[in-house]
Amino acid sequence: MTVTGVLAVTGVLAVPGVSRGDLLRFAGSVEQASEHAVAAAVTALATAEAAPLAAADGFRVLPGLGARGTVGGHEVIIRRATLFAAVPPAVAAWCREQEHAGCTTVLVSWDAEVRGALAVRDTVKPSAPAAVARLRDLDLRPVLLTGDNAPTARAVAAATGIGEVLSEALPAAKAQVIADLQAGGRSVAMVGDGVNDAPALAAAQLGLALGSGTDVAIVAADMILLRDDLGAVPDAIALARATCKTIRRNLAWAFCYNILAIPLAALGFLNPLVAAATMTLSSVFVVWNSLRLRHFARRRTRPRPRGRRGAGHPERG
Repeated sequence: MTVTGVLAVTGVLAVPGVSRGDLLRFAGSVEQASEHAVAAAVTALATAEAAPLAAADGFRVLPGLGARGTVGGHEVIIRRATLFAAVPPAVAAWCREQEHAGCTTVLVSWDAEVRGALAVRDTVKPSAPAAVARLRDLDLRPVLLTGDNAPTARAVAAATGIGEVLSEALPAAKAQVIADLQAGGRSVAMVGDGVNDAPALAAAQLGLALGSGTDVAIVAADMILLRDDLGAVPDAIALARATCKTIRRNLAWAFCYNILAIPLAALGFLNPLVAAATMTLSSVFVVWNSLRLRHFARRRTRPRPRGRRGAGHPERG
């Protein structure tokens, strides 16, 4: 589930012998080259508090894990605590405390030693709970599929009303979840905005990217939602269903005319003038029926009958 989109660093912990400024300077110098939302939050704080950031040499993104680069001759790695072989007990305890409070934590190390940790947090979009409720009304099964840790994911799920949570999923794992649902006969819509969402967006039958998301996510998606409101997700699905329903009605009317009116006129059972008038009325009906979509309003959307149709995947992280 995409949240406010503006993450902020809410906690900084530096091990003894390392200053807060140095920790932020090394972290910010690496993260400034990344498009990830967590990286943007770290870079913003580092720019505000630390000395001018240096350009990191050999910058490399670790998909779903973090980033690394060389700053001033020191190899800096920023990633999850679970990926470090040795984490100081005080740092590990601080990370657990922050995660249970709903934050995402990352460790900062250089020269092969953990030097500190950062906690990043955001809040759920005001439109998220209502959007999730409307997805359920559309007979979709919302699932929170995220790379965040389990406590943070559960906190977001509780705030948005999502009952099913899959956390700590790397980009490949997200795509595999989509594939597993499809193999079970589900039609899957994936909503995402981050670099790590791109494989899953490409794998889903319908990939929806927020216009404020990264370029990679936008390219991988089938549909781009320009409105910065999660209510656009059920709106888009409801409008698509209304459009398909309109197309089916238009086809049914057109086939009815061609199957009945034309043969009857050819066999002499129907006056050709009446047949021509019917053809004109058929075209008018098709145009009128299509123009009704201009009055589409999301509040008029009615729930579909329950059935095995699809799974909505609001995405965060």
